[in-house]
Amino acid sequence: MALTKEDVLKIAGLSRLEFKEEEVQKFQSQLNDILKYVDKLSEVDTENVEPLSHAIDLKNALREDVVKKSVSNELAMKNAPQEEEGTFIVPKVVG
Repeated sequence: MALTKEDVLKIAGLSRLEFKEEEVQKFQSQLNDILKYVDKLSEVDTENVEPLSHAIDLKNALREDVVKKSVSNELAMKNAPQEEEGTFIVPKVVG
């Protein structure tokens, strides 16, 4: 299936892009080359190939959750440049 000039203009409109006439012709040619390549890929025999969700068979390497004693509030506040009522005081970021 070859794309027409009108197809390229419709795609450009959906993408909110504006092209000059010579750009439309260039993209029409490039998009048609891409579609030819995709058609070529459909010739590959995938009859006995399992569908994949990832290219590499990876599993999440997660550690077990272990409850540990955390830093006390008093110790954490020793590192605070400014502190008020057990909380860090930081500069305002959003105006």
